Amino acid sequence: MKSGKTNIRQLSLSELQEYFGSIGEKPFRAKQVYEWLWLKHATSFDGMTNLSRELRAKLEEYFTLPAVQVDTTQHSNDGTIKSRFKLHDGHLVEGVLIPTDTRQTACVSSQVGCSLSCKFCATGYMDRKRNLEFDEIFDEVALLNDQAMGAYGKKLSNIVFMGMGEPLLNYKNVLASIERITSPDGLGMSPKRITVSTAGVAKMIRQLGDDKVKFNLALSLHAANDEKRSQIMPINETNNLKVLIEALNYFYKQTQNQISFEYILFKDFNDSLKDADELIRIYRQVPADLVNIIEYNPISNARFQKPEEEVADAFMDYLAKHRVNARLRRSRGKDIDAACGQLANKG
Repeated sequence: MKSGKTNIRQLSLSELQEYFGSIGEKPFRAKQVYEWLWLKHATSFDGMTNLSRELRAKLEEYFTLPAVQVDTTQHSNDGTIKSRFKLHDGHLVEGVLIPTDTRQTACVSSQVGCSLSCKFCATGYMDRKRNLEFDEIFDEVALLNDQAMGAYGKKLSNIVFMGMGEPLLNYKNVLASIERITSPDGLGMSPKRITVSTAGVAKMIRQLGDDKVKFNLALSLHAANDEKRSQIMPINETNNLKVLIEALNYFYKQTQNQISFEYILFKDFNDSLKDADELIRIYRQVPADLVNIIEYNPISNARFQKPEEEVADAFMDYLAKHRVNARLRRSRGKDIDAACGQLANKG
């Protein structure tokens, strides 16, 4: 972006109105521009066709409109679509559209890379370059919504912040993006259809409670005791299970929002019935609605393997017997590296 110019999408409607007043334009012009930015998803000032040429030139002179572009798209045999998005500074992030009979789910990224180094996640082997701005996250969702409409004739029904990065380490932008996504003059989605997934930043989970957010929360658990969890998720050393359980209960007390756990099964690591017992113990300490048991998706950097099907079945049966609401989430988009844990900008 050229220096000295402001990204126009960082301005509120009242700030736009103030600007238009200062250049002698009528206030309703601000509303028109605001609609172009958020309702019509304009990617350039030139496209704002109900503005005069002179006004468009003036906007071009003073502002930037750094819209996210689709760089590459891959289609999976199962209907999943993975897109690599190019940001204004050349950085790349990935997002995934996951269609089912009843849902169109967008999996979006919140950071370029990640700083948490989870051992089973391809993004965890990348450095964190920067946080995404709220308007960049909004663009990801808007572009995935366009894909859902184009490929399946249906709008997005759900959004999960489970792509690249740790959403709660980009707290302000993630919340601002959700505000725009749920706003009537944005995408108008219900916050109850949005889930933010965290590797476990206890302080920020509590902050979500204090901010009385309306979206759902998922904790990437993946091991149900501190020793094992610290081996695969270094963040556990500073945010252990006791602290996380307290934070989740605080979040629920403040918001009454849905909480779920994510638990990837790794062969001979966390797939025994003893592991299932430890998972049940944690499940009972938190008002969680659901445990998503996830198939492991291989990545080149890690040596983990998927357990045998009968081991996974025994694990699920044991949870069911103990009245845990759990479902086995079959991986989608594996053939294009679009499945859980596989996003790494390989091309």
